[in-house]
Amino acid sequence: MLIKIGYDIELMLSVHSAVIFALYVHPSREADLLAPEDFHVLPDVPVEVFHDMFGNKMGRIFTQAGKVRFTNSATVRDSGLLDEYAPEAAQHEIQDLPTEVLPFVLPSRYCDSDSHLLTFAWNKFGRVPKGWTLVQTIVDWVHQHLKFDYQKARPDRTASDGFKEGTGVCRDFTHLAITLCRCMNIPARYATGYLGDIGVPPVPDPMDFSAWFEVYLGNRWYTFDARHNKQRIGRIVMARGRDASDVALTTVFGSHYLTNFKVVTEEVPE
Repeated sequence: MLIKIGYDIELMLSVHSAVIFALYVHPSREADLLAPEDFHVLPDVPVEVFHDMFGNKMGRIFTQAGKVRFTNSATVRDSGLLDEYAPEAAQHEIQDLPTEVLPFVLPSRYCDSDSHLLTFAWNKFGRVPKGWTLVQTIVDWVHQHLKFDYQKARPDRTASDGFKEGTGVCRDFTHLAITLCRCMNIPARYATGYLGDIGVPPVPDPMDFSAWFEVYLGNRWYTFDARHNKQRIGRIVMARGRDASDVALTTVFGSHYLTNFKVVTEEVPE
């Protein structure tokens, strides 16, 4: 299947500012693009493209005060298959994990697994069979525990905050599920990207980017989604990291506010 993706994002900067952004398709999906992304920045300033420590394709600009606009459009070929289901995938002992996976069992800025939720996790999930069953049990619990509410979104909510408040948006579902997995010694990483209403009833809310997570079982990474708690079609990953702080869409080094935000992700005819 073919999926049209893109966005139109505008920020108002109060002062001359540097901006780092994660607004490209992840390198792992570049081969699926029918043509290079039609990415533009206004005003027309030089863009430095680089890859961060997690392998994400990033950009950096320095621009004057005023409006800065990011636009992009592309068409991606996708398998049209649901997220993979592998109930036989086994959990690794910490000493057997590849060293590059170890950062994803440690606490991070929004996934405070070191103290706040550790005792709860072991009391709640300690008797669940390890591996896929344990991850799915955690996802089921987070999906039931948190109430999705755009009006209560905030950028500084940690996993333990979401646990106590019982509300949040997709990043909060993702942070809490990641944190509980790490508490149970399962490597888990944050993913963000496009996820349209493909193969599911459309929702009336404006389209947005989505957050989900991946766990390392059976020597590879598998996708889970605590917000939707179902296999989905057409995920187009943009960036991966320890949590949302590693994959912020835009990081502005100066005072600013958002003035426009539109996202497109929809199936189109072959």
